[in-house]
Amino acid sequence: MPDIVDKKSNTYSADLGRFAKQLAHPNVGLFNHLRGISVVHGDLKHLTPKARTYLESNVELCQPERIHICDGSESENKHLLNLLQQQGTIVPLPKYQNCWLARTNPADIARVESKTFICTERRGDTIPTPKDGIKGTLGHWMSPADMDKAVKERFTGCMRGRTMYVVPFSMGPIGSPLSKIGIELTDSPYVVSSMRVMTRMGKAVLDELTTYDQFVKCLHSVGTPANGTIEMPSWPCDPERTIILHKPQENEIVSYGSGYGGNSLLGKKCFALRIGSTIAKREGWLAEHMLILGITNPKGEKKYIAAAFPSACGKTNLAMMNPSLPGYKIECVGDDIAWMRFDENGQLRAINPENGFFGVAPGTSNASNPNAMKTIFKNTIFTNVASTSDGGVFWEGMEKEINFDNVKITDWLGRPWVKGETKTPAAHPNSRFCSPAEQCPIIDPAWEASEGVPISAILFGGRRPAGVPLVYEAKNWRHGVFVGSAMRSEATAAAEHKGKVIMHDPFAMRPFFGYNFGQYLSHWLSMEQRSDKLPKIFHVNWFRKSSEGKFLWPGFGENSRVLDWILRRIDGEECAKETPIGLIPKPNTLNLEGMDEDVNMDELFDIPKAFWEEEAQSIDKYFKEQVGEDLPAAIDAELKNLKNRIDNM
Repeated sequence: MPDIVDKKSNTYSADLGRFAKQLAHPNVGLFNHLRGISVVHGDLKHLTPKARTYLESNVELCQPERIHICDGSESENKHLLNLLQQQGTIVPLPKYQNCWLARTNPADIARVESKTFICTERRGDTIPTPKDGIKGTLGHWMSPADMDKAVKERFTGCMRGRTMYVVPFSMGPIGSPLSKIGIELTDSPYVVSSMRVMTRMGKAVLDELTTYDQFVKCLHSVGTPANGTIEMPSWPCDPERTIILHKPQENEIVSYGSGYGGNSLLGKKCFALRIGSTIAKREGWLAEHMLILGITNPKGEKKYIAAAFPSACGKTNLAMMNPSLPGYKIECVGDDIAWMRFDENGQLRAINPENGFFGVAPGTSNASNPNAMKTIFKNTIFTNVASTSDGGVFWEGMEKEINFDNVKITDWLGRPWVKGETKTPAAHPNSRFCSPAEQCPIIDPAWEASEGVPISAILFGGRRPAGVPLVYEAKNWRHGVFVGSAMRSEATAAAEHKGKVIMHDPFAMRPFFGYNFGQYLSHWLSMEQRSDKLPKIFHVNWFRKSSEGKFLWPGFGENSRVLDWILRRIDGEECAKETPIGLIPKPNTLNLEGMDEDVNMDELFDIPKAFWEEEAQSIDKYFKEQVGEDLPAAIDAELKNLKNRIDNM
């Protein structure tokens, strides 16, 4: 129902009569009750027994005023968007079709890794034991007792005066053997509208649940500060007490105090990676922070590649690339998450469990990612970008697409912004677009295939301005797992860290491990026993700089030249040479024909001994301090082998 913000009390009130007239759904159960609380949309009889039990227990805890069971329909979505507009949470962007802009509380703008916990009986099941005196960085643990206490303190009565939305959703195509179902309970209509974009959400999921009644439990509230005062009624949150909790044994996620994407869209990092990785370990598959793309060569031969990069390191750009090499075609399966499982023939197959793109806006432009730009200006919710006086949006990277003489810019905080004069960014560095994947002009025809797509190669990479070549191939699967474990990259704005600091980010999963990283490595190593058709593993680095501080490689569409070499390696072409760190292209085997600019290949593929000696020492130090006795012997052996090869350079 249209929850209206009562700015005096900072709580939600409701006009039930007006809502009843607005909705024409025949199955709206206006006289349904659960523990005396009205079900104003949907019907309790559509919930499975376990779903109803889950709802009842959290209604008792959170004490909402009313319940809305989501059906995922277009009429429901329009109602929620109208509600969000009335509350001041979003404003329409008339320059585009059905696009909206949300501005968050400035205290709620990123994933909060420091407040994100995994709850297990044993600490060692969640995180490795770091060296004495060293702060662990591979996750945060909380005991079950402390989790129960944290939930009780925050969630008791937190939804008074609000609607509790019941959001049934499927991660992956509904009915796929690779998919999983969740139910999110939330008091945020912004979350409901976003989950409709990012997942398969609604009645079809409830119908699917009737076959087995198993789901991941997701409880979310934007929260109510302890003093009862919501500073920004259009974006309620409780940043002082924000917490994100995961209990893998119960397949349970609890998130309080934040309305920002990764903290509140619980199907995303919380389910798809943290809980997903623990389910994958139990069931023998992989849940990874990876894009999936299909690439077809001029002969019409198509292969699929998965790639793991930290957030804001070019995953979406690669997933939607316009290849510069003639005759090549790239198609996008997903830009962020891959669930991969071996089929009966030993072939690794992957699905994108998401239904949309939740991409970083700054840096996205017609020059860097034209396919993204063709995707996002319809049916999209933008968050914390700047707005233009002609009803559009702006962020850093769009300078060539805006006529600054004709429009005025309002920054993400609602303040006037003038190019060349205002010292702060127009858009928050972690501002986002939330767009349906099906709108992507190069979406792969098999992106929703129930059986998934066959993966031929896995790429790891990050922002490495020095020392790391453009591409190298792992010597074998074990070496490839080591390469993933040793990943390092400049920090990004997606989390709380400041940029330009080189951080260890193994598998681009450091913030997302659902269990002990050492056990995670053992799980990856165990794939050798599951199949003799393992994908080849590579490391790429689009971001190496010259001694003058300029990028050595143009990137973007030119990255297709690297993928071309990778495809030839998959096919067994002898176009690689051994180096201490892996196999790199032989001279003149990287296809540079038709490139607009000269590339210093010697500098781009230089492997400085001093740099790699230091790199190996950094990896060794990291493993000893952060992983300790949980490090698998095979990974330790790979590190020793790397050191020996570097010594003999």
